[in-house]
Order: sequence, then structure tokens, then C-alpha cells
Amino acid sequence: MNSPLPLAGKVALVTGGSRGIGAAIVKRLARDGADVAFSYSHAKDQADAVAAFIQGLGRRALAIRADQAVTAEVEGLVRQAHEAFGRLDILVNSAGVFVTGLVGDPAADMAAFDRQIDINIKGVAAAVRTAAPLLADGGRIVSIGTTGADRIAFSGVADYIATKAAVAAYTRGWSRDLGPRNITVNVIQPGAINTDMNPETGAGSDVLRALTSLGRYGQPDDIAGAVAFLVGPDGGYVTGATLTVDGGQTA
Repeated sequence: MNSPLPLAGKVALVTGGSRGIGAAIVKRLARDGADVAFSYSHAKDQADAVAAFIQGLGRRALAIRADQAVTAEVEGLVRQAHEAFGRLDILVNSAGVFVTGLVGDPAADMAAFDRQIDINIKGVAAAVRTAAPLLADGGRIVSIGTTGADRIAFSGVADYIATKAAVAAYTRGWSRDLGPRNITVNVIQPGAINTDMNPETGAGSDVLRALTSLGRYGQPDDIAGAVAFLVGPDGGYVTGATLTVDGGQTA
């Protein structure tokens, strides 16, 4: 008898899975039947709580501390997850940072901008390159981008947007590379989502809310639901695609 859970028997790895959008993705994949490994950078208590949630569903969980800016740690993260569970079916690149600043600002923290590139671009590339030979045929890769890659509504975000636009371009290219193995590669571009980094009650939230067609922020579960579609049985013919989940912000 087939399991009613769409991801039963699958193993997923989610980077940045201890909080915010990443944690919502981890929990959704576990609810859908997957065993889940995920990375975190500092908040061990939050990571432990997410792992406990997964285990409470009867799934296997593995929380791995890794710095997404360090290629060797990202490579180790992927290999450790694969070794621990014996297979890898799904990779979700959720870890990211948001560093802003006007171009040419003499007070800009260039080290922070460089680290943003290391995490948002190089870290994603390292994860995919390491995972590619380990993923089962028919596997799924999803990266979390931003609507800014299509439309920039504010000043000071060019460096951040450039990192996410690079991931969107990589996604299209990787879909060609991995298509012969029936591995799909897609990117989700969220709009205003209620997280610690961009709370729906924070400064500027009224402006962002007004830009949406729905007049409200999205929630992390909205992004998790989109990921669940792309990695589930109904998303098998979607690849090289950009899925915008923004409440009409870029309409």
C-alpha cells in the first residue's frame, strides 16, 4: 500500500533551516514524509527545537553546524547528510544574508559585502556542485531568491539583488546540466515575508505591504508550500523556472 505522504522515503537537506523561511521549509518537508538534515550557523537551541519537531513526526533529523561562507564546510555539510541517511533526494538552498548600502558609500562595510557574495552565491554553488553526484536520479534542487531579481523597488540593495540574480541564472544553467538525470532545478522568489529579518510590524513594513496586491505580508509557510510543490510529485515537469511568491508585489 502506497504511503499517503508525498515525500515518504525521501531525504532532504535544507541550508539555513533553524529559523524563518528555512525552518518552515524543514518542517513542511518533514510533515510531507521526508527525513531532513539541515544546517544552522549559530542558534543551536533553535536548531535543536526544529530537530525535535522532525523527530516528533517520526522522521529522522540531523542538525549540522556549518558556515555557508566557507566552501569546505558547505561541502562537508552535504557529504555528512548523505552519509548519515544513505541517500539524498532534495536540496533546498535557503541560507542567505541581506546586506544593504548605496554604491560608492565610503562608509560601506566591504567585508560584509564580500561575505554576502560568499554565502549567497558561492555557498549555493558549492552545495549544488557537491550534491549533484550524490543526488538520486529524479532529485530536486530549489533555491530561495528574491523578487528584486526582476524588479528593484528601493535604493541600496544592488549588491544583495546581484547575488540572488546570480542564483537565478545558475538555476537555469543547472537545469540544463542535470536535466538528463531528471533532476529539476528551480528558484523561488519571495516578496515581503514575515521573518526576523523583515518583520511585518517593522520599519518600512507599511510601504512593502502597500506594494502587494493582497495588502499583506506573506508567512514563511507560504514559501514552504511552494517548495513542497516543486519537490513533490506534482512538480516533476517544472525545471529551470522562477516561481514568484509575493502576493502580487511585482504584478
